[in-house]
Amino acid sequence: MELTFRFAVEQDTPLILRFIKGLADYEHMLDQVVADEATLGDQLFHKKNAEVLFALENGEEVGFALFFHNFSTFLGRSGLYLEDLFVLPEHRGKGYGRAILQKLAAIAVERGCGRLEWWCLDWNKPSIDFYRSLGAEPMSDWTVYRLTGDTLKNLAETPQI
Repeated sequence: MELTFRFAVEQDTPLILRFIKGLADYEHMLDQVVADEATLGDQLFHKKNAEVLFALENGEEVGFALFFHNFSTFLGRSGLYLEDLFVLPEHRGKGYGRAILQKLAAIAVERGCGRLEWWCLDWNKPSIDFYRSLGAEPMSDWTVYRLTGDTLKNLAETPQI
């Protein structure tokens, strides 16, 4: 089997949403997906807020990665943040996850990025073991914080001092 890569184009929006839902289902979070094709199309291809890379086995999309640039003030350079990586269940165990990460690492190096980073759910031991086998290190000194929905809106609307 030959694995190749391609960047998504706007016509791939329905496929991107299917991969997102597949990942969400695997993570037991399908009920949290509110993204739709119109929003994804706008955010990915018009506003260019993120990029999608597909892994193809003999021309068929079998995995995807959605990523975007962030910035490290300490490094003084941008990095790549991997939001989602997903390989279809029937194509796992073939080294495709590793190949996708290798491709992202090559993109990061080519673009002069200082790092490639991502989050992983604490319960996802197979992925944690896989990431550690690549030499990735957990950031145990950091805690992720998030504002969403009404909490985000309320803070934005709070009068400033």
